[in-house]
Amino acid sequence: MARTGQARTAPLWALAAFLAAPPGGHAEVQGYVGIQSRWFPDTPLDQRQRSASQSLVVVPEWYQQFNNGDDSINIKLFYRHDHNDPERRHGDVREAYWRHVGGGYELTVGVNTLFWGVTESRHLVDIVNQTDQVEAPDGEEKLGQAMIHLALLKDWGVLDLLVLPGFRERTFAGEAGRLRSIPVTVEEGVYASSDGDEHIDTALRWSHYVNDVSVGLSVFRGTSREPLLFLDSERGEAVLRPYYPQMQQSGLDVQYVNGDWLWKLEAIYRDYLGNKLLSRTLATDFAATTFGFEKTTVDIAGSGWDLGWIAEYSYDSRPASVAPFDDDLFLGARLSLNDIAGSELLMGVSQDLTVNDAHLAVVEGSTRVGTATRISLELNYFHSNSPEDALFPLRQDSFVELGIDYYF
Repeated sequence: MARTGQARTAPLWALAAFLAAPPGGHAEVQGYVGIQSRWFPDTPLDQRQRSASQSLVVVPEWYQQFNNGDDSINIKLFYRHDHNDPERRHGDVREAYWRHVGGGYELTVGVNTLFWGVTESRHLVDIVNQTDQVEAPDGEEKLGQAMIHLALLKDWGVLDLLVLPGFRERTFAGEAGRLRSIPVTVEEGVYASSDGDEHIDTALRWSHYVNDVSVGLSVFRGTSREPLLFLDSERGEAVLRPYYPQMQQSGLDVQYVNGDWLWKLEAIYRDYLGNKLLSRTLATDFAATTFGFEKTTVDIAGSGWDLGWIAEYSYDSRPASVAPFDDDLFLGARLSLNDIAGSELLMGVSQDLTVNDAHLAVVEGSTRVGTATRISLELNYFHSNSPEDALFPLRQDSFVELGIDYYF
């Protein structure tokens, strides 16, 4: 049976943050509850999988300020119940931290989610949090990460220093779940470090704005958030086991605003630190980059709508069987209606320039109904006829998703 990532430290961080909050001050309680339905038009690879699934999600948040606004407590909890896949019935502490704002610095202690990056189609430099893969295939949903985060706010930029105790294993769909992408059982992870999931990782990022250019330089050293999968048959049953090596990643992100044009770039170099298992997992040091632009046309024909055209190219030095964006072009468009309902639509297609019959497409749209309800519709289409391509295992898992969320 697949095992979702465990976080023994996350509930303790949440409890400590809650107990540490003093009475009084400005407090807010908000969040949302929602239902989600997915429909898979293609026949599944595994007969235990279903053509449709429904789930319920609950995401409460609590925020409190005190000490004249210099200190705050944030807690954001997450729980989803999926009627088909036991591995998608999971809870997580997305946020549970105390933050102090001082003269020229901010200190955050607890569980938090941080996003680094600027590009649309691929987030290379976003390395701090583990991907919650059972939530969405695009890698944008993240598990909470315990951290001590000191941000130094200087005239020469912002310097983020992070100490990351504890590690979250990546979540995988269960045997009855869709978007499984692999035909064999996933077992618990193996670690290069003798500390296992208790290894303490570190990260550093410098960012700064110079006129219309923003630049970020980052370094991460610790347990890789991206597992390397190897076939393990030592116990008599062949299982696919995630291996989490030690690695160092150096990253660069740049964004340049020039009128209606927004130019973006992300680039990384990942160095896997040596271990005897690496030869079994196709692990090699690699470089990757994504760059492109978004051109926005404002107030189309006096309609009040804004339309942004997106084009990005992705390169990865790893083979196509390991990296789904090894030589790919992404073309898309973002439509904002600028109405009171906050209606938006994003469409895009990513085409592999090496494997002609490998591509994926996404359509995401959402609008608000009334004052508290948001309806979203999403389509994810995967196509590949080449067994050597990383998209090939997902060829039967294209889906349409309808979500209705009520905010309180």
